[in-house]
This record gives sequence, C-alpha cells and structure tokens, in this order.
Amino acid sequence: MSRPVGGTRPVDVVALGESMVTFLPSRPGRLADVPSFDRGIGGAESNVACVLAAAGHRVKWIGRVGDDGFGDHLVEAITAYGVDTSAVRRDPHRPTGIYFRTAGDRATDDHEVLYYRAGSAASAMSPDNTPRAELDSGRVLHLSGITAALSADCLTLLRELTAPRPSRPLLSFDVNHRAHLWPHPETGRTVLLELARRSDLVFVGEDEAEEAWGVTGGPDAIRAALPEPRALVVKQGAGGATLFERGDERGDERGDERGGDSGDERGGDSGGEPGGDRGGEPGGVRDGGPRADTVTRVPALRVDVVAPVGAGDAFAAGFLSATLRGLPARDRLRHGHLTAAAALTVPGDLATPPSRDHADRLAALDDEAWGTLRLGPGWTEADTRADEEVRTP
Repeated sequence: MSRPVGGTRPVDVVALGESMVTFLPSRPGRLADVPSFDRGIGGAESNVACVLAAAGHRVKWIGRVGDDGFGDHLVEAITAYGVDTSAVRRDPHRPTGIYFRTAGDRATDDHEVLYYRAGSAASAMSPDNTPRAELDSGRVLHLSGITAALSADCLTLLRELTAPRPSRPLLSFDVNHRAHLWPHPETGRTVLLELARRSDLVFVGEDEAEEAWGVTGGPDAIRAALPEPRALVVKQGAGGATLFERGDERGDERGDERGGDSGDERGGDSGGEPGGDRGGEPGGVRDGGPRADTVTRVPALRVDVVAPVGAGDAFAAGFLSATLRGLPARDRLRHGHLTAAAALTVPGDLATPPSRDHADRLAALDDEAWGTLRLGPGWTEADTRADEEVRTP
C-alpha cells in the first residue's frame, strides 16, 4: 500500500520560486493588436502552492518580490488562496517581475510571451537571504528548474537545497525547461539534469526531455536517463502520463519518512514517491530485484480546452495532493489529470480545483468510464453530480 508522506512538520508543502504579475489579453491576437489586458498572477511554484491550498493543504510559498504595487498585489492574491506568505521577502532595490502573453497555445508559432523579469527581486534569491528553517518546515519542498535559470545566486540556492542532508524534506522537482531563460543552452541542459538526479520526485514532459537532453524513445528511455529519483512522472500530453517508482532498498540518507505520488493531464505533469502501489494501465514491475520500478500508466482525459496554460503546475499540485494523502499510484496520476483539467477549462493560469469528494469519485471510475469522461468549462462546480461529466463524445 502507498503510505502518506510522513512526519509531524507544521506545513504540508513549501514551494520556492518566482511569482510574477501576468497580463492576459482581452481577446485573441498579436500583442501588437490587443487593446487591453486583465491582470493576474503566475509562477510555476506559486501556482502549485495556490492549488494545493485551495485543495485544503497547509502550504507556504517562499519568494522575493519588489517593494512595489505589483509585489503588494502578488502577496495579497497568493495569500487569498490560503497560502502562508509570511516568509516572502521584499526587495527595496529590485522590481517585481511581470509578463504579457497572447491567448494561444504556447506550443504554436504564433504564441507570444514577453517577460520583464531580468534583474527582478526574485533573481536576487540566494542562500544568504532565503530562510533555511522555513524551507525545511514542510513535509515536501517543491522546486522547479525555472528558479535555477534566474541567476547564479538562484542556482547556488537550488544546488544547496537539492544536496543530500539530514532531515531534508521530500524533494519534488518540476524540470520546467525554458530554453529562453538560459544564456547558454548547454549549461541549462546540464544543470537541469543535475538537479533532477538529486531529487526524490521528478516531473518532466516527454517533449521536454527531448528538447533539453535529446532523449527520445518514450518514458522508458527517459527513466533510463534519470534512474536516480525514487519516483519519476513522465507527462505525455494527450498520451497520458507514466509513473516510475522504486521501492527503497536502503535506509533513507535523510532520515525522513516518505510516501505516495500523483498524475498528469493534457498539458499537465506529475511525479510520485517510492513505496507506492500499482494501478492504472498497463502497469507492472520493471527489471525485477530490490531496485525494480513499479510502472503505472494512466491515459489523459478528454477536455474542452479554454486556455492551454497552467495545466502542468495544476497536474503537479493534484499529484502532490494525492501523494500527501497516501493514495495508490493510479489515483495519484488521475488526480493530477483532474486538477490539470480544471486549469485547462479556465482562461487564466489558476483554477479552483474540484472538491476532494468530487475528484475522488471521478478518480475511482473504472477504466471504461475514465476513458469516456469528458470535461468542459464549469465542470468543477458540478461536484454533487459527478456523473453529469461522464458522457460519450
């Protein structure tokens, strides 16, 4: 059986990273043609924190923002989700980062994103100005590769946090390869591989692994390139998600307890924890022996997409939520898919996740019903009649 991530720490998840004010277009079109924008918030790690808090978990976001109006807005908006922002630092000399984007799919050629984050307050995060005790206060510490690309000091901080040490929290790492953030692409590839190999739970997209590391051949090839993490979630877009998790054959170097894992959605991602159950399709044990992987594959959902942004962060949040609850592997992946579907059916980066009861009912569907599930805008509000979303297209 899967076991929940253990410990008596005061916080379930601590997320570290840059959050920015985002400006969303009022209508489709080129940035040059859009007449106005709506203000929102966005940031991989803070997105995960907000979704987890909305799902009822105790969450802390740690970051650095400018002593400006945008910084005020970020802290207030993230706090409104129920996230503890008491460890966020204000920088009187550097601004809060902002960005503008078009409404289209970021994977297409006509998608535009303009970041104004160079020299931002978050880029000044370092081991000297980031509270270590706060970072270690959670059962899970969630990081992403974006932070490592912001500055040399940020990279030093991530290297310190991913280094083996006594009582290190379970370390969740979303690769989040952003080629444009790295001045030297080869450095980015090397750094992301290094950090992923030092983590316990890793989320990576199949396309991301090819772009960052040149790895082709599907989830098995990615696992072969990343054998170190105790759990690896490979996001395959419309193909679903695959979870590899390895039983722990050795004493934990960090002296900390572990447990569970979770899933992916079209555009989502996720990862797991050693010691989890099998479940999903086809599943199985790879390579036998004490270090054998249990492999779980769960197909993606059919979703009427409103905006293809935020799904990866939502997937990670859904997976982590299920991991904290000690759910079996199939259900962790399914919760990742469901939470990603919530993000895909709203226009912004963040969406309110389905209620726990609603998500549990959908995650418990048999394989045939899961395969015909179709979710569209507003589906998370139908939590008293989950069967309304189960329909054959």
